[in-house]
Amino acid sequence: MTSKERVLATLNHREPDRVPIDLGGTSVTGIHISCVAALRDYYGLEKRPVKLHEPYQMLGWVDEDLKQAMGIDVEGVFPYTTMFGFKNVNWKMWRTGWGQEILVPEDFRTITDENGDTLIFPEGDTTAPPSGKMPKGFYFFDTIIRQEPIDEDRLNPEDNLEEFTPVAEDYLEQLSQAAPAAAATGRAVIASFGGTAFGDIALVPAPFLKYPKGIRDITEWYISTSTRRDYIHKVFARQCEIALQNLEKIHRVVGDCVDVVFICGTDFGTQTSSFCSVATLRELYMPYYKQVNDWIHKHTNWKTFKHSCGAVEKFIDTFIESGFDILNPVQCSAAGMDAAHLKAKYGDRIVFWGGGVDTQKTLPFGTPEEVRAQVLERCEIFSANGGFVFNTVHNVQAGTPVENIVAMIEAVREFNGMKSRGTHV
Repeated sequence: MTSKERVLATLNHREPDRVPIDLGGTSVTGIHISCVAALRDYYGLEKRPVKLHEPYQMLGWVDEDLKQAMGIDVEGVFPYTTMFGFKNVNWKMWRTGWGQEILVPEDFRTITDENGDTLIFPEGDTTAPPSGKMPKGFYFFDTIIRQEPIDEDRLNPEDNLEEFTPVAEDYLEQLSQAAPAAAATGRAVIASFGGTAFGDIALVPAPFLKYPKGIRDITEWYISTSTRRDYIHKVFARQCEIALQNLEKIHRVVGDCVDVVFICGTDFGTQTSSFCSVATLRELYMPYYKQVNDWIHKHTNWKTFKHSCGAVEKFIDTFIESGFDILNPVQCSAAGMDAAHLKAKYGDRIVFWGGGVDTQKTLPFGTPEEVRAQVLERCEIFSANGGFVFNTVHNVQAGTPVENIVAMIEAVREFNGMKSRGTHV
């Protein structure tokens, strides 16, 4: 099988010739820029600065030579702008706090404050208040909350819709080139168009806006999903209307070049519990998820991708009923998220994209042999009858030993070799 055929087979719950791999296709299946550099060194690839394509989490661009070395089956088409509101164009050198020389977009502009923290600015505008902070000694940015005082009598849902606008013509032009180029690699294409993430808490503070209005404090937003539900419905309803109009325009220019579309990264789970009840998910979020998924399934061949960290087992039936084809990151260490249970109960109805190895303990702190053992076990459980794209549980984090990342990749290859010989772990 080609990479595309392999992924499409598993998305349709048919067992492919081997387990397909995604590393770097989205902002939740990526690799920290320090680890990308370490992998390039390990595989003896050309020494050059790595491009930073997602500055919020400091994710590195995985070039073609590294994709081939790792055996990647998925190609990503990324959003028009970064989490800080600027485009990935006109690269320049920048030195990180840990001493790595990297390439960043021209509007990646920072200052170092009196505490040694790195501050970054929305749209690269240093006259606006900074919207992100990388504390000294850290490896990614935190959002700076810029909540204006809330006047209950003047709350206007339009203020929380400022970022949701008709798709720009220059973005459509970019997609008309980027999507066919991604498809030409022979890999399956996953695209992140933006605009369909209802209440994603990473987006609520709007680090991409210079002066965000509305409800932008994370705690206040969570409270509002209960106490100001009519307001949230108005935001979601208008957002959904704009998203459907944009998806129609986008589909006209990308067509079947795209195989999977990233819909939403709203997290509903914690390590041990959840942020809301199933009833709240169904009443507040599901109507809008269903509209988006239904439109996509009616008008395109795309599969839809839902990211939600944590203990989300109780929500999976609702995700499926909402029309999602894929669940990520499959956090098997969270309560109720045992791999064998998930596969047995839901494996014929939803694709697990992730869950291949734990990124909180095993991958960063285990031995290569412990990594190998967990990868082999997860592949054995999740790959039966298709429905599994190998990825880590969320992004590969800074400080992860390169030997462990390589052990992970080699374990997938080992499993695929055993599979081709008809043997088992």
